Amino acid sequence: MRRGKALIALLALGVVLLLDVMVACPALHELIHHDADKPDHECAVTMFLHGQVDSAVCDVVLLPPTGKVEIIRQQPVPVFSPIIANLPPGRAPPAVSSSPV
Repeated sequence: MRRGKALIALLALGVVLLLDVMVACPALHELIHHDADKPDHECAVTMFLHGQVDSAVCDVVLLPPTGKVEIIRQQPVPVFSPIIANLPPGRAPPAVSSSPV
């Protein structure tokens, strides 16, 4: 199944590239169609040349979420943490001392 899809994709890419080459080289287009130089001639190459190529339309359907969403507000809980625990080992907070003047 995977090889079949890859083969179809390669063939489609080959067709598009062949159309591009025929647009770029009118002599190659005239080898396939003898009336390619006439103004009323229409084929895939002339449509490609004039930009008359339609692309596939893909409609995207946006559905609302089906799950239930709950928002719970969390209250902050104060936790006592002494400043000593945040200091590197061997360090202490500055001592408050009054020096005699």
